[in-house]
Amino acid sequence: MLLNSKNHNRLHPFALILFAFFALNGLTGWAQPATGTKIRQIDASPAKTEGDGLDETRKTSYKVRKPISDYKSETNGDVETVTINGVSFNLVKVKGGSFTMGATEEQGDDAYAAEEPAHNVTLADFMIGETEVTQQLWEAIMGENPSPYQGANLPVQCVRYVDCETFFFKLNYLTNRHFRLPTEAEWEFAARGGTKAMPTKYAGGDNFDEVAWYCNNSGNQPHQVKEKAPNELGLYDMSGNVDEWVVDDWSDYTETPKNNPKVTNNTGEKVRRGGGCLDFQRHLRVSDRRGCSELMWNFDIGLRYDELYLARKWEQRQLLLCLH
Repeated sequence: MLLNSKNHNRLHPFALILFAFFALNGLTGWAQPATGTKIRQIDASPAKTEGDGLDETRKTSYKVRKPISDYKSETNGDVETVTINGVSFNLVKVKGGSFTMGATEEQGDDAYAAEEPAHNVTLADFMIGETEVTQQLWEAIMGENPSPYQGANLPVQCVRYVDCETFFFKLNYLTNRHFRLPTEAEWEFAARGGTKAMPTKYAGGDNFDEVAWYCNNSGNQPHQVKEKAPNELGLYDMSGNVDEWVVDDWSDYTETPKNNPKVTNNTGEKVRRGGGCLDFQRHLRVSDRRGCSELMWNFDIGLRYDELYLARKWEQRQLLLCLH
């Protein structure tokens, strides 16, 4: 009996148990959603084959992510040629190794206190620009040209550190690569000639007139890239033409050996390297370093591109880890 014999107005405990069982398992019509409740409908129809099925907001976001069709890359030995938006530039592979960074013996009395002490650094393989970033490449990526002296193959000038960050953000977006400014150690190692280095004051030799545009031969203005002799790695204008930003924040050296160093102390003061067309020969040396505000600009300050070798595979591994 479902009614309790002692009280006909109450259900028997066994009936309550049955009611709960059927209600929880959805086998009765008693457990229905309240009036006005929205029930999620599942569309089991086949996927659409016509149209993209995106609302206007999502269409806009997908258009932004449309791949660039004219990006390509070709490798010949240690040189990779990248073409983007019709402009080509070369990257040179620098085989990693150890070297003495700073005021080494051949720098002599020209070395400043900021270059001391000389210390050992070990670097992994990386790629670095054969030349400084040209105005035609800057325009292809940024859509404008801040340089007061203009020409397609002149180095871009009057760029702040923060402008460089914007440039690389856009370049990486278009190429799906990991370009950046070189670290200070990478820059000096490459300027010295990497593992092929000869002990010279300047990038490519001891005769600064042969390798660099500076105040005594430049007419106080930048010149086209690749007009002076390259160094042992085939890199041009590492000494002179325009000063080059590196990614490190300014700091003093220590004697502690370092592996792939990158200084980040958030002082707002960055390092520039190589000297420019307004500088005396002392600032063209491979170990010379100067600090300045990341907001500073001048018409003899530019940049050079860099990419950690195999960085793309590293980025892909990080993405896979995030997805999992």
